[in-house]
Amino acid sequence: MDKRVSSKEITVEVAYALPERQKIISLLVPEGTTLYQAAELSGICDDFPELDLASAKMGIFGRAVPKPAEQAMKSGERVEIYRPLIADPKEVRRKRAEKAKAAKAAE
Repeated sequence: MDKRVSSKEITVEVAYALPERQKIISLLVPEGTTLYQAAELSGICDDFPELDLASAKMGIFGRAVPKPAEQAMKSGERVEIYRPLIADPKEVRRKRAEKAKAAKAAE
């Protein structure tokens, strides 16, 4: 942790979810703690050993944070750790539109 962090503590949450289970951990961290540091301090990897925090995308309340190791958290915020996408959403929409168009043409 950064040695310049103040001694004041804030309450934050760290969340991670798989399709079959999720975990939200509430914890006290020093003011100035980054998203990445909060995720590490939460011990979330103990519950999800396959989770690689170093490469995981993170955000706060649904908004992606490009550099989680650099952005400090505010009291009450929740770090969300995102799973990698298994399909490109644009490609899925395109295929769905093509299928609907083909079905309509067959009518």
